[in-house]
Parts: sequence; structure tokens; C-alpha cells
Amino acid sequence: MPETGESQNSNSTALQRAFGQAVALHQRGQLAAAEKIYEDILRQQPNNFDALHLLGLISAQTGRSQRGADLIRRAIRLNGGVADAHNNLGNTLLALRSFGDALASFDRATALKPDLAPALYNRGLTLAELGRHDEAVASYDRVIALAPDHADAHRNRGAALRKLGRAEEALASLDRAIALKPNDAGAHNDRGNVLNDLERFDDALASYDRAPGIAGACYNRGNVLIKLDRLEEAIASYDKAIALQPDYAEAYNNRGTALFKLRHDEAALASIDKAIQHKGDDAAAHASRGRVLSVLARYDEALAAYNKAVALKPDQADIEGDRLHAKSHVCDWVGFDAECDQFIDSIRNRNAVASPFLLFGVASSAADQLLCATRWTAKNHPPSGTQRWRGERYHHDRIRIGYFSSDFCNHATANLMAGMFECHDRSKFETVAISWSPNNDSEMRRRLEASFDRFVEVRDMNDDEVADLIRRFEIDILVDLKGFTGGSRTRVLGRRPAPIQVNYLGYPGTLGAPFIDYIIADRTVIPDHHREFYSERVVALPHSYQANDDKRVIADRVFTRGDVGLAPTGFVFCCFNNNYKITPDMFDRWMRILGRVPGSVLWLLEGNAHAAANLRKEAVARGVAAERLVFAPRMSMPDHLARHRLAGLFLDNVPCNAHTTASDALWAGLPVLTILGDTFASRVAASLLHAIGLPELVSDSPEAYERMAIDLATDPDKLAALKARLAANRLAAPLFDTRRFTRHIETAYTAMHERHRAGIAPDHIVVPA
Repeated sequence: MPETGESQNSNSTALQRAFGQAVALHQRGQLAAAEKIYEDILRQQPNNFDALHLLGLISAQTGRSQRGADLIRRAIRLNGGVADAHNNLGNTLLALRSFGDALASFDRATALKPDLAPALYNRGLTLAELGRHDEAVASYDRVIALAPDHADAHRNRGAALRKLGRAEEALASLDRAIALKPNDAGAHNDRGNVLNDLERFDDALASYDRAPGIAGACYNRGNVLIKLDRLEEAIASYDKAIALQPDYAEAYNNRGTALFKLRHDEAALASIDKAIQHKGDDAAAHASRGRVLSVLARYDEALAAYNKAVALKPDQADIEGDRLHAKSHVCDWVGFDAECDQFIDSIRNRNAVASPFLLFGVASSAADQLLCATRWTAKNHPPSGTQRWRGERYHHDRIRIGYFSSDFCNHATANLMAGMFECHDRSKFETVAISWSPNNDSEMRRRLEASFDRFVEVRDMNDDEVADLIRRFEIDILVDLKGFTGGSRTRVLGRRPAPIQVNYLGYPGTLGAPFIDYIIADRTVIPDHHREFYSERVVALPHSYQANDDKRVIADRVFTRGDVGLAPTGFVFCCFNNNYKITPDMFDRWMRILGRVPGSVLWLLEGNAHAAANLRKEAVARGVAAERLVFAPRMSMPDHLARHRLAGLFLDNVPCNAHTTASDALWAGLPVLTILGDTFASRVAASLLHAIGLPELVSDSPEAYERMAIDLATDPDKLAALKARLAANRLAAPLFDTRRFTRHIETAYTAMHERHRAGIAPDHIVVPA
């Protein structure tokens, strides 16, 4: 209802009648007719305060805020003592997002009329926009003192209290607002947000359900459902949000996140692209696009997406590692050292939350990796408030081992572990595979399914359902084979479904998780003096921590050098690691080695065409002809192992070693030369070489590595002797003795189980040879 001040010199009865008619029309909402009369009055009386004020109010009410502000200011210059005029000017300035000026207007209104509740309420809204939430609450309190049933004041007070982190008070305020106005969908949405903050997720969902017509409530509901791992329901909520607001960029982006978690990568990318279509300057959407493209191995496009995200929002410590990893995959080394330093600094000093996996390709320390993992777990995989195992003691005839993975298929983990699964002593151990792996009906898949007492698919279950299943199975020891690698489900472990939980093989580092009891290692990858850098208790196996399968098939096919693109003569160095493990420093060393061994070539895995092109360019920049780099396409594992016979020496990487790739080479009879690093990931090849009886191939410095590579390449007798020893040790040394390895890891499991049964907390375990 428009308010009038004192009339300005209305001497004409006709004008007074006209003004009264205009006010009546205004109050009935017939704004166009009222506006015409106010304008007629002003043509006759340009300084009519009431006509100026109310014409300005109509302009503001019909979306012409700047005109409205100008008209009300003219009225105030004629008469500055009318509180309602200052309040209406403040509202108009609030619509123009001129918050400082709006606050000044509301302050003037309340100075003139301290009990003007609308001005106090609007003042609270403005203070909230300015981030001055304490003052906003105080302003709403004044409104409520004047009008206890002011539902909107209670609601917005609740929103301000939420911003202040006073969630319980916020909830009480919103409950009062809803009691006064039960059908206020916005209040139900706000209440859902507070309940989400309090992690009362089911109650939050119930509140959002009371606001089905608000796009933001549907969006918020989707966000809670993602937290609950109810991804299909989350997508349905985002779809409702988009139906209500077709340009809702954030809903498209988070819908893409849910699809990505469901491994619907192409659909996720399409949804994120829609987000960018509607809001091209959304840095978060470009970063999400980069993550999906990375999983699709479209690394050049991923890098472009990350670059766009950084251009839009330069200080994004949390995506520095993702961007650097995409650059590493295409071997784009422009600014590489500086970006690595910045990434490490962000972890150490800027509280960045980055996937710890990204640190493996950077010269980081074990302490850095623990810090990164602890922070990552705390944010993304915190322990659940509903722990499934609550101290019960199981009474099984055999120790029940659950292997938890998405890699029960043609994958490096399965290639290493298949033999171990088959060798388990079934009189003492019952084995259960908890799998969300692709089921491609491959020979490896059939072999794995046959090797377990029970093989359970959980691909279509959410995390709560999987945790409940593991608890029902009464798994004694749950062995996570994923860690922080792609497709992991660490949240299941955070629900503590088993009394003993173990980090093994898939991830070469600590998880920084309070719910993981042990990490299986050896004294090379984790020396005793490094235990402090692991949140888990360390289990030291006697030779190498890495399982290997002594049934791995090497093809009978005899490759010629011409078959694989190698020149007819010349020494062949090789490195079949993923391209992202190659660093400029390592490449410098390789090029110096090639320079000292005439006619030699470096045989590399071709991860992608961009990496190959960049590496050739980098070789030329270092004075090495591009054709001395030869790239190997991917092929079947038996054939890949067979082609190793054409190489003379495998050159390992630091800071991230060859892991499965190193055991591939050794199994194929190819010596591996490595450098002993400072972290688990940089010490794996050393572990394998010790276990195969070739410790002299572990160099203690980069300089020694270069000298040894050149020496072996130029001394055929020395290299032949090493290859002969490797051939002799291959089936005799511990590394590829699958049955012996299985007995050792079973000894570790037994020790864990005995401590648990005795009520003793986990502690470091050293398994004797």
C-alpha cells in the first residue's frame, strides 16, 4: 500500500480529486492508470512531493528502478522528513544493488521513525547483502520486537544466522517462520539448507520436498542426494530444477558431476557443456569439464578447459594439480618447474585440497603426500556418523578376506594379483571379491570369478548399500585395492563395514584416513624411518610388497625391429611407463644418455599423439634427432610382453617409478635401471629389483643412473651377464614366486586378525622371510 506524505500546495480541488483517484488505483494495483494521473499532476505541479514520490514508487514497482530512484530523490529534495520516502528510495537502490546507498536510506528512514518495521526489515536485507550478518540479525530482531508475527523477518534472520555458523539458532528461527507461514516454500528451502549444514540429510530432503516449485530447492536437494550417493535421484532433482529454470547453469554442472560419478562420462560432458552454454564464465564448470575430459583421455581438451577455468578465476589452488596432471599427459612442459613448485606450495601453505594421486608425478616428499591425503580424506571421504561395524567379534572357521576393487578385469591390478587369489589357502581363508568392475566376459574376468569363494557385484549399489552388504557378510579383513585411483569408493570404507581395513597395491601411498588400519608394504618402499609419514600401521612383507602372477603368458610371437618401427641397428633403451610420469629433468637425462651412446634410440609408449609430438620437439631442443624417439602403440598384454625382447635396457622414471610396468619388463627378461627416491611411488622399482636379485640396478643418485645406463649400453658383456642372471632368477627369486608371496601376505593377515581377536590395537607388523 503506497504511503503519502504531506501534500505539496494542492490548491485545486480537481487536482486533489485526481490525486485521490490515482492513489486508489495505485492501491488496487492498476499501476498504469495511476501512473498516468501522477504524471498529469506533475505537468501542472512539477514540485508536488506526493506525486513525485508515488510516481517513483510505481517506476520501481514496474522494473524501472533507476527512474524510480531519480523521482524519489527529487521528492526528498523537496521534503526530506518523510520516513516512508527514504524507505522506498532504499528499496529502489536495493533493487539496483547499490547496497551502501540503500543502507544509508534505511538508516535515515529509521532515524526519522525508529519503529518503522518495513525499513528495519529492508535494512536487515541490505546488511545481509553486504555480508554484515551480525548487524542484519540485530535489525531483524528489532522488526520482530515490533511485529512478532513477521514471518519474513524470522526467515531472513534464520538465513543470516546460518551465515554466521549458528545453525541451531537458524533452524529455530526458520521453524518459527514456517509456523507463521506454513506454505512459504522459500522458508522450507532455507530450512533444508540449515539441515544440510547440520548433516541431517533426511530431514533436509523432507524440507526441500516442501518447496517443489523452487528451482533452487530442487538443486539443493540434488546436492544432498549426491552426498548420500543416491546419484540417480540427484539427477532427477537437477532435471526438475532445470525444468523450472531452463538456464540453471549450476544445476547442469552438478548434474554432470552425478553422471560422472556414475561413469556416464559422455553424458556428464554433455551436461557440463550445457552449463557452460548458459554461463560461459563459470570457472567451476570449466574445471568439471577438464576432469571429465581427463578421464576420457582427451588430455589436450582437458588442459584447454583447465586453462579457461584458471583464466576466469586465477587463484584456484584446488585445481592446480589437475591442470598440471593434464599437462603432464601431453608432455607440455612450458612453465613446468614453476607450476610444480606452486602446486607443492599450495599443499603446504595454502590449504589446497587436491587428489593425492596428482602428487606422484611431482617431486614431493612423503610428508607432503601425508598432508595432502589427510586433507583430501577429511573433505571428500570423512568417517561416517553411522559406522557399520561396532566392535562385534565374529566367529568364523576361516579368516574372511574381502578384496574391494573395480579392477577385477583386464587391468594391471588383476594381472598382478590373479595368481595370488588362486593360491590362497582355502583351509584357513575364505575370500570374497566385492566388485564394481566392468564385466566384459574376458578370460581374465572368468579366471578371477573362479578364484574366489564368493564374487559379488556391487556396481549398482550406493555406498550405504555396499557398506551394509560387507557388514552382513561379516568380512574380517577388508582389503582396498583402489586407494585414490580412478573409480575408487573410499566413502564405503569411511562407514567402517569391517573391523580391519587395509590399503594395498592399487595406490602407492598413504590414504591419510582414520578408518584404514594398515598399509601393506616392504622395508624398501617404506623404510622404518618413514613410518611417521603414513596414517596406517605399516605391514612390512619380507621381499617386495608387490604380488605377481607366475602364470602370466608371454606370446610366442617373435617381433622383428621392423615390426615395431625400430631401426635395424643401434642400442634400444625403453620406458613403457605412462607419458605423464616423464618429467623434463628425467628427459634431460635420457637425452644425455642417447648423446653418449651413438646410434641408440629411446622406445616409449605412445600415450597420445600430442605427447609424442611434444616429446619429439623436446628432443630436438636438446640436440637429439626426433627419429631417435620411437613410439609403441598399445597392444595385447602377451604381445606387449613379447616385444620387450627387442630392448636392451628399461630406463625407469622418478619421481614416479614403473610399478606394474617394471615387473612386466623383469618378467619379460628385460633389466630395469632405477633411482631410489624418497617416497613409496619412487621406491617401487627398487623393491622389485631387490626381490629379483638385481640390487646393483638401483642407483643412489641421478648422476649414477646416467653413468650406469651408458656403461651397460656400451658394455655388451656386462649387460649380457645381467640378463643371464635375471633369466636364472626369474623363477627362483622371491619376486615371481606367487605361492611364497601368498604365504607371506597370509601371515600378515593372520597377525592382524590375532591382534584384533585379542582386543589389541593395530600396530606395525614385520613378516619374517
